[in-house]
Amino acid sequence: MSHTQQLETPQEILEQGNKWLASLAIQWPDGLAALSAGQKQELCQVAGLSDFIARELLRHPERISALFAGLLDTVDRASFDRELHAQLKDVSNEEEAKAVLRRYRNFQMARLAWRDFMGKVALKESLLDISALAEALIVAGRDWLYRDMCQSLGTPCDSEGKPQPLMILGMGKLGGRELNFSSDIDLIFTFPEHGETQGGRRALDNQQFFIRMGQRLVNLLAQVTVDGFVFRVDMRLRPYGDSGPLVVSYSALEDYYQEQGRDWERYAMVKARALGPWCGYSDELHSLLRPFVYRRYIDFSAIESLRRMKQQIAQEVRRRQLTDNIKLGAGGIREVEFVVQSFQLIRGGREPSLRTQSLFGAIDTLYSLGQLEYLAVDELKNAYVLLRRVENLLQAIDDKQTQTLPDNRLDWQRLCAPLDMANEIDLRTHIEAAMGKIHRHFRDTVGGEETEENHEHWTWQFWNVQEEDHAEALLKDQQIDDEEFWPLLKGWRETMARRPIGPRGRETLDRLMPKLLGELVAMPRPSAAFAPVFNVVEQVLTRTTYLELLCENPGARAQLVSLCCASPWIADQLAKFPMLLDELIDPAALYDITSLDDYGSELRQYLLRVPEDDMEQQMEALRQFKLTQQLKIAAADVTGVLPIMQVSDHLTFLAEAIIEQVVHQAWGQVAARHGVPSHLEPGEMGFAVIAYGKLGGIELGYGSDLDLVFLHNHQGSGVTNGDRQIDIGHFYVKLAQRILHLFSTRTTSGELYEVDMRLRPSGASGLLVSEIERFGEYQRDEAWTWEHQALVRSRFVFGDNQLAGQFSRIRAQVLGQQRDPGKLQQEVREMRTKMREHLLKVDESMFDLKQSPGGIADIEFIAQYLVLKNSFEHDELTVWSDNVRIFQTAAELDILPLNLAQQLIAAYCTLRDENHRLTLQREAGQLPFIAVSDHSERVLSIYRDILGDEQPGQAERGE
Repeated sequence: MSHTQQLETPQEILEQGNKWLASLAIQWPDGLAALSAGQKQELCQVAGLSDFIARELLRHPERISALFAGLLDTVDRASFDRELHAQLKDVSNEEEAKAVLRRYRNFQMARLAWRDFMGKVALKESLLDISALAEALIVAGRDWLYRDMCQSLGTPCDSEGKPQPLMILGMGKLGGRELNFSSDIDLIFTFPEHGETQGGRRALDNQQFFIRMGQRLVNLLAQVTVDGFVFRVDMRLRPYGDSGPLVVSYSALEDYYQEQGRDWERYAMVKARALGPWCGYSDELHSLLRPFVYRRYIDFSAIESLRRMKQQIAQEVRRRQLTDNIKLGAGGIREVEFVVQSFQLIRGGREPSLRTQSLFGAIDTLYSLGQLEYLAVDELKNAYVLLRRVENLLQAIDDKQTQTLPDNRLDWQRLCAPLDMANEIDLRTHIEAAMGKIHRHFRDTVGGEETEENHEHWTWQFWNVQEEDHAEALLKDQQIDDEEFWPLLKGWRETMARRPIGPRGRETLDRLMPKLLGELVAMPRPSAAFAPVFNVVEQVLTRTTYLELLCENPGARAQLVSLCCASPWIADQLAKFPMLLDELIDPAALYDITSLDDYGSELRQYLLRVPEDDMEQQMEALRQFKLTQQLKIAAADVTGVLPIMQVSDHLTFLAEAIIEQVVHQAWGQVAARHGVPSHLEPGEMGFAVIAYGKLGGIELGYGSDLDLVFLHNHQGSGVTNGDRQIDIGHFYVKLAQRILHLFSTRTTSGELYEVDMRLRPSGASGLLVSEIERFGEYQRDEAWTWEHQALVRSRFVFGDNQLAGQFSRIRAQVLGQQRDPGKLQQEVREMRTKMREHLLKVDESMFDLKQSPGGIADIEFIAQYLVLKNSFEHDELTVWSDNVRIFQTAAELDILPLNLAQQLIAAYCTLRDENHRLTLQREAGQLPFIAVSDHSERVLSIYRDILGDEQPGQAERGE
């Protein structure tokens, strides 16, 4: 009898167990009667400890006898693979295969959970058992599918006719053979060589074969049926994440990691392991990955990347307000992994013995190499074992993926009993002590926490001073000549004294304020900086974690003050969305803005931290990514790091990366319900997003909305291939609606983007999504001139390559139509006049940067007119959608004199620069006319020369 069984089982657990026994007695009376008293007692205990075990055994009570007949005493891990292959041998359809896998999984998991709860197995063995079971289920499913698909499609072979297998990399804890009870599984699919199938009705490219197989395998494992699921499968660690092919060849895998692999992917690859029986292909796969993961030299750069990853996790914990999380919190399971894997990444290139996927194996090796002291190894191991055991039991209570400690008495008792703890307080004390030790070793190894600076005593006095004379004397002593500063601080302090912020918040505020005041008085005029900075502080008063962040990070405080002073828009963003304060911790990272080509991969990496099936968290993550990247762009903007042209480029490429992810998410959600259009090849969508306006012209600003048009390429009839089939046209409408929903829904972090669809064919009365050839017909035969003007600033931003080519051809054909110059000139001029009359609302002495005569809109209309008038003879004009390159092209073609093109470009950049600057100051896009008169008069003169004289000049405006 195990130690656990000798303990006195809490009454509430026994009551749960007895209720279950009563149900079992009805369902399985003879079997229950045949059990011994000791067996009944153990059955009662384990059913009281785990709802999952109780549920499984009630569903299949005949398995209880088998468990008591020796299955609880030992586990033969090799038997999992043998038994599964035997059970699947004669299965002929996918539904039956799903049932076999799920029933086997549920029974074995109940068996392993029983052994864990009743203390029959050590943690390390338990994790090995779960990992072996998971691997056997994945490999058996793969092998059954491969056999099934080869029969119908032929066998994938290389150029010499050698059959090619689907290789699966198990990542994370599965790769390390340390999988926890209800973990999802991270997989990467790959195959050795390109080629074609042989023996089928028609040859199929190997990659297409394996993509179909991969899709079916994910479904085989992850789909929820009446028997549940096998595992939640996460494929986002593959090259390019969600937007990359589901399966790539060895050579494509190698190219990706050599050319584009990132630090976080190196970290993930430490645990990567080829699943299934080892073979030559397994060796080859590990050999091609090794140079990416392990550098030949001692690589201390790994420390900084791990530090950044840990900061991101800490941010996520704050943003999602996770408490009692034993995995992600300070001193949690993840920090032990970081400590061990930092050593592996740094020294694994020189020390082959460190190239192990197992954390237990790596930590023993670090001790034998003298990299960790005995005490550190002992403390880390014991603490890690406790947290992993708690995690395993926590998940085995109800087969739920959680690392958060219970919020109810019964589940605390279910943890305490098998862990030999007296009560919740006892167990919490042990957990907190373990996490404290882990965090200390994490700080020593990975570090990254800034030390608290000593601030001058006088700012502490100033924060606590009561008398005005004393305050003035303190300011005078520091040679600070700012009469408004003390009254502002006094009023704010009195207001805050009445706010209910709790003792911890009050104490943190009292520690923060002297430090923050020290930053403020370093500014030229502290009172001017007071309002924007203290508005931010006021917004986070009740969120003590953010007060502590500012208190403990001098860099974050300094950035808060300087950025709030530089831009009220930034101050407003920080006040509205306090999670952005996390971005201020590391000034080097704040100003190291994402390169234009990397927004897509950065966003994919960012979304990896959120469960794929948690739509609400996915939507929130998209908004947080946009806000943080916008903040970085704005910070670089106000400090002069980025010129205006590049600011717009960055805001545009950021929007495009977000559009890509929104479409993928919307597609996944609609396809899960209805399937996909049956005419599509794997990986295709037959769908495109066209950008108009500022996004189309690569001229996006802060707070710009997105002008979008959606197109698809399906003609005729047809339905989707899912359980709830719908007409393909209706599918694309639903997709468009879902995309708009994802953009417009307001979460904690606001709206993603405001989307304007009015430029689609027939405007607000037209279909949400148009078939592309019908779109072309509309543009050629029905569209107004102003719609062709809009088309000048249109651009393909997302979709299949075939649609990109079709759209480019249609756009070039429409813009290149021969037009009557006089009629065109009149129509463009009339549209400009209408726009000005409708939108220009400005005092006589002021100049509206966009709508006033000689402003941005006039420049845009000149560009559009030049393209529509001259593209019939010069198709080069249809290439670009942005005004600057249109003017450059027009000058190269001698359509526009070079000096006029240069004047228009200079005016355009200046006016847009001023518009950005005013946005960051939260001011209207207007300046005194005198400030821009040189540019505006030149623009107006060119406008009249090209489009005729219907724009009022300065005198006609009454000035």
